[in-house]
Amino acid sequence: MSVLTPGANASVPSQQISAAVVIQPVAGVDVDVSAFLLKADGKVRDDADMCFYGQPSAAGGKVVFVGGENGRSEFRLDLASVDPSVEKIALTATIHENKVRFASFSDIQLDLGGVKATVPTSGKTETALILGEFYRRNGEWKFRCLGQGFEGGLAPLATNFGVAVEEPAPAAPVATPAPARISLEKKIEAKAPRLVSLAKKVQVTLEKKQLTDVVAQVALVLDASGSMNGQYSKGRVQELVDRVVPLAVHFDKNDELETWAFAESPQQLSSVTLENFNGFIDRDNSGWRNWKLGSRINEEPAVIRKVIDFYKKSADGTPVYVIFVSDGGVHKDAEITALMKEAAHLPIFWQFVGIGGSRYGILEKLDTMSGRVVDNCGFFAIDDLHSISEEQLYDRLMDEFPTWLKAARAAGIITA
Repeated sequence: MSVLTPGANASVPSQQISAAVVIQPVAGVDVDVSAFLLKADGKVRDDADMCFYGQPSAAGGKVVFVGGENGRSEFRLDLASVDPSVEKIALTATIHENKVRFASFSDIQLDLGGVKATVPTSGKTETALILGEFYRRNGEWKFRCLGQGFEGGLAPLATNFGVAVEEPAPAAPVATPAPARISLEKKIEAKAPRLVSLAKKVQVTLEKKQLTDVVAQVALVLDASGSMNGQYSKGRVQELVDRVVPLAVHFDKNDELETWAFAESPQQLSSVTLENFNGFIDRDNSGWRNWKLGSRINEEPAVIRKVIDFYKKSADGTPVYVIFVSDGGVHKDAEITALMKEAAHLPIFWQFVGIGGSRYGILEKLDTMSGRVVDNCGFFAIDDLHSISEEQLYDRLMDEFPTWLKAARAAGIITA
């Protein structure tokens, strides 16, 4: 079997392709592999046409990032079903934080289910590469090996393809410097060393999203209705607490995660900290089985009202980031809609997360809900916490928060 080199092309053997990119790891350096779905002009139709670990599905599942491990990243492509407006699908690689150049790596190997290609790296001084592209020719899909370099990493590469890249916030007026913030990793290493690996992954997401300097209060709202019993007894809810704590520690000046649980009635629990996070769910307020929540049915409006009223009292303009966990069965759409419209005038962003459930009701439609001064909500669902990596979870949690921050500042909702 011949191996394609830059400039060479070949017909793909099937319309159902498993495309693997193999990059031999370099210690301390992360490489992100992405696929961009492009029109005839070489641009994406919109930002949803970028497929990578933070957005693992594009074109309605026709292009899927399967995962990456030990230097091997894999995509699954259903070329036969890709929309006709997509003329090319480019495979790219970028070095996170531009730590080294691609010359530091061995040649990059591509396995396209019968077609193989090699991208030489010798002398490559760039930190971003277009490895190759699938393209349509006379009704047939072919693949061309490229190896084209870009300086600057992911941002200029994505911009070249027409993806809107989040810009850093404008520099603030010169003022007396505030005391330097202790790095997240150092904070956690001192008090909760088993969370250090999570802290590193949080830091990567925050840097990508331009959120490293944001100060915010962070809250966690936990569905504790009867249908959630399995999630609690299997330790899934405690795992979620463990994963969220590093976010709270980074954003919150008090290093605390304010926490509520709800069923028929809401209950504010102790704030989660680096000192008490371990075993929190089974221990706080006598453990989750003994929380004073009334009947174990889900009554979302009551806890939303509690959270709104709690943060209204501070009224200092500091952003509040609420992670609201539910396994579905949401039915009081009108009440929730009214509360979200009210909360849109406050410095509170609501990230709803569906876990292992169904019938999420209005929670799935909040992004398109009209009648708000700003879009103050996001939603995504996962079948099982173990089905998503920590990196993917943090990217999805932080996906819409930066957009809300900009909109809320522009509307004068955030003043701190």
